[in-house]
Amino acid sequence: MRGTSNKRTETPLHASAKAHRMAMTWLAAAVGSAALLLALPAVSGAEESNPNNYNCLGHLAPGSPEEGSEEQQVRYVFYCNGPITGYQVQPQLPLTGIQSPPLVTDIKGNTAADTFSCSGDIPGYAVNCVGSAKSGYETVTGQFAIGKRICAEPRVDALLTVTYAYLEKGVVTQAISGPFDLGRPVGCRADGFSGGTRLNPKTPGAKKTSSKHHRKGKKARRRR
Repeated sequence: MRGTSNKRTETPLHASAKAHRMAMTWLAAAVGSAALLLALPAVSGAEESNPNNYNCLGHLAPGSPEEGSEEQQVRYVFYCNGPITGYQVQPQLPLTGIQSPPLVTDIKGNTAADTFSCSGDIPGYAVNCVGSAKSGYETVTGQFAIGKRICAEPRVDALLTVTYAYLEKGVVTQAISGPFDLGRPVGCRADGFSGGTRLNPKTPGAKKTSSKHHRKGKKARRRR
């Protein structure tokens, strides 16, 4: 887990909005540099999905302890139905550390030669990764740290955006898919917010007064 000193003072709400505005700028730069470095072949429509319209699935869960760190580790896991050359994981809570590189495994669960290099501001609101998963359905598993317990409300909920850059007839072509909601962490006790996501939040309803309590109130008023 790596961390660097940074005196940014944005509140989570403002920083999250800023991260949304900066995401497209970073992603465009990332896919452009990745294309020049990797020079991947163009995606064949018959073999892969449209890289501007990928489907990606994933989740968050408690991560493994990092040596020398007492911060709460959060593991993210995802895969897409096509190759990618970069991705951004964007939690709404400030990051206190980023793991790099993440683990990439093939569809059979074997460790792949593909890899990514990840970085970001600490504290910050985005894990930015550039590299390659050259085949669809390769699973990417990584970690980041936050400064609170993973099941404490508001629980961390990260968005995922993926990129694919390739050369087509000598021209760099850039594709972006997302955002995808990785959801609230699995393994936490259900509460009033359970069942909601960052893109489709759930607001707990007001507590209902039990009928038993209501009947007791009526009896007390009658005795008066």
